[in-house]
Amino acid sequence: MKYVRFRDPAGAIRRGEYENGHVQFADERYSLESDEIDVLAPSEPSKVVCIGRNYAAHIDEMGSETPDRPLLFLKGPNAVAGHGDTVTAPAGKDRIDHEAELGVVIGEQCRHVPESEAMDVVEGFTCVNDLSNRDDQEKEQNWIRGKAFDGAAPMGPVLATPDEVPDDATVGARVNGDRKQDGSLAQLIFTIPELIAEITTYLTLEPGDVIATGTPEGVSPLSDGDTVEIEIEGVGTLENTVRVP
Repeated sequence: MKYVRFRDPAGAIRRGEYENGHVQFADERYSLESDEIDVLAPSEPSKVVCIGRNYAAHIDEMGSETPDRPLLFLKGPNAVAGHGDTVTAPAGKDRIDHEAELGVVIGEQCRHVPESEAMDVVEGFTCVNDLSNRDDQEKEQNWIRGKAFDGAAPMGPVLATPDEVPDDATVGARVNGDRKQDGSLAQLIFTIPELIAEITTYLTLEPGDVIATGTPEGVSPLSDGDTVEIEIEGVGTLENTVRVP
């Protein structure tokens, strides 16, 4: 199943079933791209736990080293944006990059989850664009300025249950229609169960929290007005416009 969280014409927040470009809630049916509804992020996370350097080819393109354990950093609720939103990057920066990532949406409060039980706490998957301000990322260790600015985690448009997404699902990005990233979940250095086990060793995950699992190679700088599409097999396509002041 696939679900879309949205604001209906009366202003109420709903979650409807998604199929063939339409969202069904009770006896109402809307087009996903209709002006009648506002498509929201698929959950309201208390935090987005992001994974750095989880694809070997991306590590190479960034001139970095492979970590011996998952590299974790956080984005707050302020970073969440929905499908179709325009995201305004911090002003005066030379390089804002897109990063296509699979988002793992957590379904229940959990701590100390073993790998063998990790998928039991997963509600579903979504698309995430880990927008990155490289200017400041290169100057700081905690990456708050570089990774956690307002709107830096667009996600959506749907939440797809795990059965919808193949283990080797493709993960890619297009900018203004041009293909930039083309990877696969089969290329993850640390698997989803490994990530959940590692994260919950240190902190509690809450329902709606999202784990952004890392990006394949092909990240590139964005210009003012660019349209970015993040596409994941079995989930769909997240689209946002980026404003770069």
